[in-house]
Amino acid sequence: MNRLASPAQLRASLLRWSLFLVPLTMLLGYLSGQVAGSAADNPWFTQLAKPDIYPPPIVFPIVWTALYFMMGLAFAMVCAAWGARWRVLAIIAFLIQFVLNLAWSPIFFAQHDIGLALAVILALDITLLGTVFLFWKVRVAAAVLLLPYLAWVLFASVLNWQFLQANPYAENLPADNPVQEFVL
Repeated sequence: MNRLASPAQLRASLLRWSLFLVPLTMLLGYLSGQVAGSAADNPWFTQLAKPDIYPPPIVFPIVWTALYFMMGLAFAMVCAAWGARWRVLAIIAFLIQFVLNLAWSPIFFAQHDIGLALAVILALDITLLGTVFLFWKVRVAAAVLLLPYLAWVLFASVLNWQFLQANPYAENLPADNPVQEFVL
């Protein structure tokens, strides 16, 4: 039997991919959040009616740090799977869903467009489901690492929808002065 690489070579490849992709994924997630700005320091966001299922603000940085770490590791596992039949398609799917992920925060928090943010997160739901499916075909462990991310994004989709329902005129709220009144 002729193998492409030894187990030691495969582990070294995974380590190299991980050392590059995990920090990169976490950095890009952090930068997306910085572009969007902190929810606590966002006068527009503080004015919004919060849904009952809205978690305490401290939950978000903790959850997203863990999720970006797991996403980067899962992506590294797939990238290191040289010769896997679905590898290239899985990489493309991951990149598409990741772009949607990174776009959501600036659209919601910086552009104040809850409706467009909902459309983006629904597209993210679909592409992420496809990504999990393709990762499953390449490396089951990589797909399993994405399951908490999928659960969180589905929860975030419901939360986004509830924000839209509770704040139908949110785009009319003043962005810089929470005390200022507005006319519908």
